[in-house]
Amino acid sequence: MHSTPSLQTASSPVPLPAQWIQIDGADGALEAWLARPPAGDGPGLLLLQEIFGVNAHIRAVAAQYALAGFTVLAPDLFHRQARRVELGYEGEDRERALALMKGLSRDEAQQDLQAAVQWLRRGPAGVRPVGAIGYCMGGRLAFLAAACCGVDRAVAYYGGGIAGQLELAAQIRVPVQFHHAELDASISPQDVAAVQAAMAASPAAAGAEFHHYPGTQHGFNCWARRAHHPGASALALGRSLQFLAALF
Repeated sequence: MHSTPSLQTASSPVPLPAQWIQIDGADGALEAWLARPPAGDGPGLLLLQEIFGVNAHIRAVAAQYALAGFTVLAPDLFHRQARRVELGYEGEDRERALALMKGLSRDEAQQDLQAAVQWLRRGPAGVRPVGAIGYCMGGRLAFLAAACCGVDRAVAYYGGGIAGQLELAAQIRVPVQFHHAELDASISPQDVAAVQAAMAASPAAAGAEFHHYPGTQHGFNCWARRAHHPGASALALGRSLQFLAALF
């Protein structure tokens, strides 16, 4: 297992334990990146990767939410094809990422999500509440987690493919928050409208939130991508934290 150094401020250290761990998966050991809060434990947060793996950005997001008080677990969802994939956002890396995404079935993803949620539930002080947050492919999987994996809340950032599985909306009974970019080349306004309509008709209609970010593109939250929009990213982070604070 590998550990990251403690994060430090100018005045005092802020311990942030983070490492790869193994949990029990449906078809053997499943690796996941675990980041714990400075207090040692907090509500569980299932962090679901983009197609680029549990890369430096996703691990930084894990640290971001761990510092906010969550016990964050990011499962290695491509482990059946390659372990600990870490890819960039353009060129050959992007092509490989798309191939890996196509090689991950919904059933396989659901098995891994359920294993991760089960692990997060078992906290040292008893049963933890568990939320889910995901980006792009992970946004779609956060929607799946809300429908099928027993999380208490879910946040989906520009979840590509949600409009193709709207039948899941009828199974959702927990609050879900959606973040969409205005100029998303991967998710059309029609797709966003279809998701809104499906959620309005779902048992979770009262707990559904939709946030739209003018002038932004797909991936606006990721500071390693050209599409990064600091203002929208900060606004979305604040909204996500406020939404997930109900888990405390």
